[in-house]
Amino acid sequence: MTTRSTGKGAETRQAILSHALALATRVGIEGLTIGRLAEDLGMSKSGLIAHFQTKEALQVQVLETGAHRFVEEVLRPALKAPRGEPRLRALFERLLAWEASPSLPGGCPLIAASSELDDRPGPARDYLVQARRDFFDLLVGTARSAVQEGQFRADLDPEQFAYEFWGAMLGHHHASRLMRDPHASERAARAFDALLRAARAGAGSVSASRAVRSTRPSVRSRP
Repeated sequence: MTTRSTGKGAETRQAILSHALALATRVGIEGLTIGRLAEDLGMSKSGLIAHFQTKEALQVQVLETGAHRFVEEVLRPALKAPRGEPRLRALFERLLAWEASPSLPGGCPLIAASSELDDRPGPARDYLVQARRDFFDLLVGTARSAVQEGQFRADLDPEQFAYEFWGAMLGHHHASRLMRDPHASERAARAFDALLRAARAGAGSVSASRAVRSTRPSVRSRP
């Protein structure tokens, strides 16, 4: 484990990591090396090695920086919303804003790193997997609280809800970043609204009653 410096050294480290995080959204976490970062910052490699020692340590600390910012910019504000569905909507809206943040030119660094590190064992992947699991668990718990509040159906599967919620966000990242779809945010919002409608209390019984009515012959009033 790298020893953390204090005072001015800690400020310098954080400034370097903030720059490295933005750079990683453009070149990828695997493209982020001490040499590349030194060139981008106009620093010596030896100066950066004094801070991070290895490429792997740099990558892990950049992911930690991204995760910390994710907590501060997405999770903490969203968790101030009321339990259940309002909190899920706050999370969704904060995630869209996070993805479009000017300080993240390549979008969410954690999503981007996921596609790079999925088959690359090591400390960076281990850290990212745990961070993503923690967030998924939060989504599951928030969906479960919506059931407890009577907002969602009693038979809702919170893990399936979280899976589909996160699927909408991954689809948005793909559409906006790779496909440059100008309607990506609108499409993600529609997918999220459809997910909420299907999850709400009474949604199943309403659909069933509509299905029954649709099979009944129409009865016309006699003259």
